[in-house]
Amino acid sequence: MHDLFLHGTNSKGQPHTLAITDGLVSDFAENITGTAREEVDLGDAMILPGWIDAHVHFNEPGRADWEGLHTGSLAFAVGGGTTFIDMPLNSSPPVTTAEDFLKKRRIAEEKSHLDFALWGGLTPDSIPHLTAMAAEGAIGFKAFMCHSGLDEFPHADADTLRAGMSIAADLQLPVAVHAEIARDLPVRGTDMAAWLTSRPISFELEAITLAIGLAAETGCALHIVHVTCPEGIDLVTEAKSRGIDVTVETCPHYLLLTDTDAIRIGAAAKCAPPLRPASTVEALWQRLRDGFIDTIGSDHSPAPPEMKTGDDLFKIWGGIAGIQHGFPLLLDRSLDLLPQTSINPAKRFRLPGKGQLGPGYDADFTIVKKAPHPITADQLLTRHPISPYLGQTPTHQIQTTYLRGQKVTPSTKAHFIRPKTNTDQN
Repeated sequence: MHDLFLHGTNSKGQPHTLAITDGLVSDFAENITGTAREEVDLGDAMILPGWIDAHVHFNEPGRADWEGLHTGSLAFAVGGGTTFIDMPLNSSPPVTTAEDFLKKRRIAEEKSHLDFALWGGLTPDSIPHLTAMAAEGAIGFKAFMCHSGLDEFPHADADTLRAGMSIAADLQLPVAVHAEIARDLPVRGTDMAAWLTSRPISFELEAITLAIGLAAETGCALHIVHVTCPEGIDLVTEAKSRGIDVTVETCPHYLLLTDTDAIRIGAAAKCAPPLRPASTVEALWQRLRDGFIDTIGSDHSPAPPEMKTGDDLFKIWGGIAGIQHGFPLLLDRSLDLLPQTSINPAKRFRLPGKGQLGPGYDADFTIVKKAPHPITADQLLTRHPISPYLGQTPTHQIQTTYLRGQKVTPSTKAHFIRPKTNTDQN
């Protein structure tokens, strides 16, 4: 006998039943035989695999006043998320040693309400520590190819990347890169328009080209985060055709917002790389529809209000705080995003038991119903009520999120996830 039957629909609107036993998916099909201890009729609500976000900044230890694992994970759950991979910055200290890795893991096990994995940092100082971080369960290593915004997490030049990628290749772990090589450009003003012109697409393309070359040289698995432009996606697609092990991520804000929106919204829409013109956004959507984008990550990077106010956009913290509404807003544009939001990140980062509503996988899913509702500041569960999506009205609403077959609540306890080995199943 199953523990639970949930009767709803799949992403295509077809009637489906999800069967759950001992926290695992028993089946997800139109017709399921047998009985369950409990049955719930969801009507026409969709049952979707939970969003696996491989790119969040929940900022603990050290900067819990920016976000925190408690508030961040609950907001993510309300936004349809079930598993996240936390970045090695902006916590303080950043995660660049095994000691720092374990410190962050213990805090996350105590405070997170969703399952999680952790990136280690790839910086000039962390090279001797990569192997030890891998032994503690690092999912991979993150590097910045430009200033990270924090002096305590210095950028990795070509020599640092080459050394780190060589070690990561031996460890069979990926390296993720923030791919921008920043140059000093003549810029007039300090407003959002000036900020947008200060980080052109050419910065991304130069960095992506360098990173791909180093991945080919070292044999390292490469993951390029938050690419904003179709030209960057095309570089990755071409590299794949040459047999290079590289994947690419974009973010909800690069698919939902434009440079015009950035000027209208102001500081809440400042990010790096910056938002792009509408024509670039539509071309990015086309690459997504064509299957050339592998994952969608939020790059949730919050900061206190005092760091997101002021007249000089160059001094304001650059980060989008959108983890609660990015996923449902994307569903308004397309219901065909499950590879990028669940299947692909689970496969790329070897998350055992995650990413699919198939037999033997963890019963991690979200219930989504069409129920238009405006986004207001009082809805936000993040530590600070800051979002570039305020005032928008998504059609799709997250009703409930389940982790391992149980509704996520403030008392839900997280599991730390190590990357599976090549011989593991699921």
